[in-house]
Amino acid sequence: MYLADEWKDYELLDTGGGEKLERWGGYILRRPDPQIIWPLLNETGLWKDAHAHYHRSSSGGGQWEEKVKLPERWSVSYGDLKFIIKPTSFKHTGLFPEQQVNWKWMMDKIKNAGRPIKVLNLFAYTGGATVACASAGAEVCHVDAAKGMVTWAKENLHHSGLGDKPVRFITDDVFKFVQREQRRGSTYDAIIMDPPSYGRGPNGEMWKLENDLYRFVDSCSAILTEKPLFFLINSYTTGISASVLTNILTMSIGRKYGGVISSGEIGLPITASSLNLPCGILGRWES
Repeated sequence: MYLADEWKDYELLDTGGGEKLERWGGYILRRPDPQIIWPLLNETGLWKDAHAHYHRSSSGGGQWEEKVKLPERWSVSYGDLKFIIKPTSFKHTGLFPEQQVNWKWMMDKIKNAGRPIKVLNLFAYTGGATVACASAGAEVCHVDAAKGMVTWAKENLHHSGLGDKPVRFITDDVFKFVQREQRRGSTYDAIIMDPPSYGRGPNGEMWKLENDLYRFVDSCSAILTEKPLFFLINSYTTGISASVLTNILTMSIGRKYGGVISSGEIGLPITASSLNLPCGILGRWES
């Protein structure tokens, strides 16, 4: 498992009973997590005193119960990177801390490349990877279909003091954007993607990760440079194993460029125990 264990402003304090207890900077949040199917052994201390607790609704969605009034937003840092945290109505905070393992890997690859690197970040959310790559010196194109997420990503970039870096923010359908880049002859040295389990394709057709991921990854190979640096797939879709990502990368990017492929679970260490919480999978291709 690739562990995101280099945080100072974030900590997974404890888990159990379908919930996790986390420290985000100076605030303690209690949130549900479907992976946590083991019991909560001792619901005392911070479990009872969490600043906010997200309760799921039986009809879908849910809401935050605040023990103290939380600020509308605050920030957490990873090294020199700063990210805005905002508890949302769908339980998320705008950041997936386990992605720290990918940020570090990408930053190291870019810094050691010895040449200018152009990165395409697809399904880019609030821009954690965008900020990391820009801080390492890459030119980045950030693409997400949700306008609010793109705005949040811009704020994160400026919050990290990187507002002058060469980052292009695109609010668009990812599939359509890749098709247009192919027609334009645009190319990238590195591609990052975190595709959803379900969605809509470029012509309104239903996207399903199990059925369409290989086709999409293979189409992205057409917009890589002659000597690409890396290709990263991140996934939170249950039922897809890390070995599947290895096979997809082998049959697409690896078949065209050779290189080295690795995959595995990503996760977070749990402070109160010797356990680690699995938080999805990754597949990496590198030259």
